[in-house]
Parts: sequence; C-alpha cells; structure tokens
Amino acid sequence: MHFLDQAKIFVRSGAGGPGAVSFRREKFIEYGGPDGGDGGKGGDIVFEAVHGLNTLIDFRYTQHFRAPRGKGGAGSNRTGAGGDDLVIKVPVGTQILADDEDRTLLLDLTKEGERVVFLRGGDGGRGNASYKTSTNRAPRQHGTGWPSEEAWVWLRLKLLADAGLVGLPNAGKSTFINQVTNAQAKVGAYAFTTLRPQLGVVRHKGREFVIADIPGLIEGAAEGAGVGDRFLGHIERCRVLLHLVDANDADVAESYRIVRDELEAYGAGLVDKPYILALNKIDTLDDELIAALSAELEEASGGHEVIPLSGASGVGVDWALDKLLEAIGPENGKVAEDDDGEDAIEWSPV
Repeated sequence: MHFLDQAKIFVRSGAGGPGAVSFRREKFIEYGGPDGGDGGKGGDIVFEAVHGLNTLIDFRYTQHFRAPRGKGGAGSNRTGAGGDDLVIKVPVGTQILADDEDRTLLLDLTKEGERVVFLRGGDGGRGNASYKTSTNRAPRQHGTGWPSEEAWVWLRLKLLADAGLVGLPNAGKSTFINQVTNAQAKVGAYAFTTLRPQLGVVRHKGREFVIADIPGLIEGAAEGAGVGDRFLGHIERCRVLLHLVDANDADVAESYRIVRDELEAYGAGLVDKPYILALNKIDTLDDELIAALSAELEEASGGHEVIPLSGASGVGVDWALDKLLEAIGPENGKVAEDDDGEDAIEWSPV
C-alpha cells in the first residue's frame, strides 16, 4: 500500500428536507385542517479514527464526500426521514485542518474509535400544521429546510508511535527497525533509501511498544534540502527519540549536531524530547576506536550517555531497547493484536 500523509477533500453535510403543505380530507371529519409534517434532518459529516490504517492514500482517489439530505414531510403529520450520517474513516493520529493560509487546526483524532461530528446536517423545514394558530386556521406556508454546511479541508496524518528513530541518511535506522520489529523496511547502501515513514511493533521483556522510522535528515532539511523535514511531524507525538549516529562518519560529533540543529529548526518541541543517543555500526570497528568515538560523541552531546550498538549484528540492541522502555514508562497503550488468520475486510473511507 502506498503511503500518503496529506490529502485535501471536500465535505458537505445534508440539507434539511422541506416541510409539507397538506390538509385533512377524511370523511366525517368536520372542518379538516392542516396536517403537513416537518421535513427530515440532513445527514451529518462525521470523522472516525479507526484501527488498522496508517495512510491517507484512499483520499487521493475519493475526494468529495456528501451526506444525503433529509426527505420532505408528508400529510397526516408525517415527518420526513432523516438523511444518514456520512462517517469518514481515517487513521488514528489524523488532523483536520482548515483550507486557509494558516492551516488552522480544527480536529485532532488521537484515540482509536474517536468520533466527531464535523459538519451538522440542516434541520428539516416546518410543515404547515406547525403554523396553525387560532387566527390562522388554514396556513399554507412551510419551511424549505435549513441549508447544508460545506468545506474544503486538509487531512494530515501524524503517525502515533511511542519511540522515533532519527539520524542522518545511512545511519542504520532501517536496519535497526528491521532487527527489533517485523517492519521489513528497505535497506540500501545509498542515501535516502527510506522515502516514507515506517512503523513497527517492538516486543521486549514482555512488553510492546511502537517505533517509527522516518527518512534521514541532512543539513538544511528545514529549508527543504533532501526530502526536507515534512516527515518530522510523524515523531511529534513520540515519547522518546532514538538518535543513531553512524560510527563510520568522518566526524560523528558533527553528524550529531546536524540532526539536533534540524530538530531545533523544525520546532514543535522535538529538540526538547528525551532521547537515547547510540553509536551505530560498531561491528565494523575495534574496541579502542569504539571507545574513542563514544567519548567524542558524549562530549559533543554535553555528557549524554552513548550506547554503542550494531543494528546488523544485534550487539547493544537490547541495551538500547531497555533504555527506550525506561523512557516510555510503565504505562503503554500500544499493544499490537496477533494475527488471528481472519480474512481482511476491504476498507474504504466511508
């Protein structure tokens, strides 16, 4: 499935149905009188965060969503049927933004099963029976129904993960996530092998947590260099970051500073998040060089503990996972369900 984390869609709630103009015609009923019923209410536009989705790709092909309008009223004081609500299913972590210059945040769906009425359907119009008074015995006026609401909005997905991986391209992030999860991220000996965020579930010491891998950052990413910093939004909600530094870099301290500077330039509090610092790919070095590079990295980070590890061989990985679990805390709501072999249900946004 292709990954898409932004989409623009049009939504419109249903208009209210018109009220009826009707008069009683029953035999033996003296005088008769108005009996036009009210119109039905139009359908609402509802956003629902559902489990099992991590992309907005379906909204590339379906971009217009219109709820049905209410039915008109009828004689015998019959109210028109209301229009069904249109429920738009989105991944957990989806934000609804206004289509304005500032992209104003309107909704933020962060919990599975969360449902929010975004646009309310119009109320039905009044039938002529409701206009009857002591001086207006045979009213012929009726309400046409309240109009619908409509809007163009942006959907922006920020994946929900407990931990996030950051580092320069080829820092070994994809190898690490493949080592600790079943994500099967693409690994290659060239920059920007990872082009889209990856999620994986880590099972360690009887606990589970979700880890996210995003494309690597380079100097100037905040100004659009490389793939830019657009994917940093997917780690904004992480509780802790794992910063991987390639031990084969010419200057590990500079590699560390580049990523930290880009996190600070991005904002959103990323640079202030707790993080674990790891020197990756130590399987290619001897112990003396590992110690020297770790000391250099520790000095550059202001005394932050450095974990030497190898995502390829697994050396030091458990140590890093222990630190991540410690930072995440004892409470963890990310528990992946085992595959029970049931047939997958075809999904659509409505």
